[in-house]
Amino acid sequence: MSITDRHSGIPAQPHTPSHALVPYGQGRIRGLDAGELGTHGIAMDRLVALGLPVVPGLTVPAGSAASLCEPGTARAALDLVEQLSGRRIGDRTRPLLLRLSASASTEVAGLPPELACIGITPADADGLRAVIGRDEVLYEVWAATARMIAEYALDVPAPELDDASLDAPDPRARVDALLSTVARHAERPYPDDPAEQLALAARAVLARWASPRARRSRKAQRLPAELGIALHVQAVRIGPWDHSGFGTAVSRHPDTGRFSPQGSFFRGVRRSAPPPRTGEPLEKLGGSTALIEHSLLTLERHLHAPVTVDFEVRDGEIALLAASAQSRPPLRAAVCLAADLAGDGALDRDEAVRRISPAQVQELLHPQLRLTGGEELLVKGLPASPGAATGVIVLSSERALELAADGTQVVLVAHETSPADVPGMLAAAAVLTGSGGIASHAAVVARGAGKPAVCGAEGLRADRAAGTVHIGERVLREGDPVSLDGRTGAVYAGTLSVSVAGPPPELSTLLEWADGMRRLGVRANADTAAEVSTAIALGAEGVGLCRTEHQFLGDRLPLIRRVILAADPAARDEALLALEQAQHEDFTALLTAVGNRPVTVRLLDAPLHEFLPAAGEAGDAAEEQRAAALREANPMLGLRGVRLALLHERLYPAQAEALFTAWADVAATGVRPELEVMIPLVSLPEELAAAAAYVRGAADAVAARTGVEVPYRLGTMIETPRAALLAGELAEHAEFFSFGTNDLTQLTYGFSRDDVERQVLASYMERGFLTASPFARLDPRGVGALIALAVERARSVRPGIKLGVCGEHGGDPESIAFCDGLGLDYVSCSAHRVPVARMAAAHSAVRERHDDSGSAR
Repeated sequence: MSITDRHSGIPAQPHTPSHALVPYGQGRIRGLDAGELGTHGIAMDRLVALGLPVVPGLTVPAGSAASLCEPGTARAALDLVEQLSGRRIGDRTRPLLLRLSASASTEVAGLPPELACIGITPADADGLRAVIGRDEVLYEVWAATARMIAEYALDVPAPELDDASLDAPDPRARVDALLSTVARHAERPYPDDPAEQLALAARAVLARWASPRARRSRKAQRLPAELGIALHVQAVRIGPWDHSGFGTAVSRHPDTGRFSPQGSFFRGVRRSAPPPRTGEPLEKLGGSTALIEHSLLTLERHLHAPVTVDFEVRDGEIALLAASAQSRPPLRAAVCLAADLAGDGALDRDEAVRRISPAQVQELLHPQLRLTGGEELLVKGLPASPGAATGVIVLSSERALELAADGTQVVLVAHETSPADVPGMLAAAAVLTGSGGIASHAAVVARGAGKPAVCGAEGLRADRAAGTVHIGERVLREGDPVSLDGRTGAVYAGTLSVSVAGPPPELSTLLEWADGMRRLGVRANADTAAEVSTAIALGAEGVGLCRTEHQFLGDRLPLIRRVILAADPAARDEALLALEQAQHEDFTALLTAVGNRPVTVRLLDAPLHEFLPAAGEAGDAAEEQRAAALREANPMLGLRGVRLALLHERLYPAQAEALFTAWADVAATGVRPELEVMIPLVSLPEELAAAAAYVRGAADAVAARTGVEVPYRLGTMIETPRAALLAGELAEHAEFFSFGTNDLTQLTYGFSRDDVERQVLASYMERGFLTASPFARLDPRGVGALIALAVERARSVRPGIKLGVCGEHGGDPESIAFCDGLGLDYVSCSAHRVPVARMAAAHSAVRERHDDSGSAR
């Protein structure tokens, strides 16, 4: 009975040995593909074709793999490897052993381990040991090979082999124990003949691959249970310890992403799992590193990816054992390589840009937590603003400012935030709230400031008076450290390591190329000069939304409160004058920072409850009474936006005069921003007409006073469904529309953006009703349909109307692609998402061009 006949599940088939053996580099010549050669055979063919040095070896194609279990094929394989390597097994001066490995047509987990030291015998072991100069590694690899052959090819019971291994911790004694165990329990002893050892090794590898455990593994990977494997026989050239070894190198430095071979090598005979911290740096290889560098550079240019190579060193010569593109290369490496390849002409710029996704751009721009798996997860909320930070818990804006002034990193924790908390939010390293969604006050402010935030953390209760935070059953105190990941919504106990953000300069190169590809403009939502400067540094082409209510935060909150709570017209006029002076100062700084770019200034729009003092915090009893009278059951749908302006008729004129006067002052210095004035929360054409008259009156007043006629466009924000439906009528009064998709989503769905995400939307996504939060990704069927209708109707009345999006969807790649498809002029997003939007707009444009060219063919 042949060896193959005794192998369960692998039929014996006659093969001509020479046809079953494919030396490295001849697979393509013979017309074989990955299904026959396996991934390793394909990789070695590639290396030979590129003229790179490889370890001598051959492939037995998957369809012929069982033939290697036959002594004749095994003998032919051994002879061929000896011929390719110029060495012979048993030669004491230039000794040779064999290594057997396997690969499938695709990357697969659970391949049988490679078997080395094939061809060794007890008689020649001492001679090999003398050549190497050390014996422990030789016997360690020999024991692993003998163990697998004994169990899977010679049918020795696994418990007997386990006992033999455990009873002999020394590698040399372990080999003797294993060979003795085979002699006692197998039908035949472990053979001395190298060809027989190779045939048994092939049988062991195929039996391991056919085992029930391996088949279950393939099923779990959604791979065919009958997936075949190719077998690979390589030369193991034995040499002195000081001049021989093996190692692994990668082409790119993991931190910088630049081309810089990194890796280590180990002395002796190659084993699959070298002891940790025993490797030596590549620099110790001396002149051989030049060949490794050449190989890595050649492979990068060929594979268009960062690469990894396994290599062997024998008598100072380098030969490659394996090479592959990295499936998940470090992000910086991917960015630098894309720029390098395009710079060398190996890729066109379109392809280089397409290689880096908008999500990867965002990841590079923000710090990340370095997780090890042993962290204590406190709670998971909504990922409201990307980035990561660690700091001690503070429960008030005042405490945040106090500790931050001393250089302490703090995380501001609250049930929800209000405009009064903004100074503390800006001082904090991160923000954590128990309520609110990704379009809530805390989320919007955090994103604008570039601070990580997690909102809607279920079960979180902050007790400012007691100085405690309850998260489920866990109680934390003010001053306890926590770490927060705004990209995933996870909050951990303690101080975790945080990676430093900072993309390589090559990202700027790719983004500049992306700017040349996109059609869609990218602006920023920015409310202060500092935010504008940040946005422009990140590539914004202007400001798509300046929320003037955000200029009444912190110390300036009393200014707007005085206007709203004024006891009589005289008090209101006095308050408006103070407001106008403050706004003039803010607008002057803002417009100076904008320069000769477009800037869309939205007149006051905030729910009234954000301006009113909390119960019991008014200045006196009369003011408390007036504040109580203004409180609303549903402030998001109450007295806000244009409605407030129509009741306080001097409010918008005061803001507009401050804006136009500031523009005249800035223009006198030679800077001329492209000014756009926006009326918010319009539902009726009559509302827009009335508010537009206020703005025009303010412009006339400034012209009469200063002699400067300020050039500006007047437009409105489309954020109610009725405004979208009446877009044609509104376009008669507006020169531009900006779609406020946060409120438009809220009002179209009837979802509260502050309350619904944590409970309703999470449940809906789990049940498959929604694939994403409509506040994070624009809903194309509902909200998107309203936008498309508004675009069509507005352009039918005013063909040249300028159209943009300024909700947070302006920073979401899928939403950006939708807006690009509608032919909008620009999107506007928080400053720190501008690079993401630039890349997303470029991807959309390139994809559209490729689709068009494909359909044309």
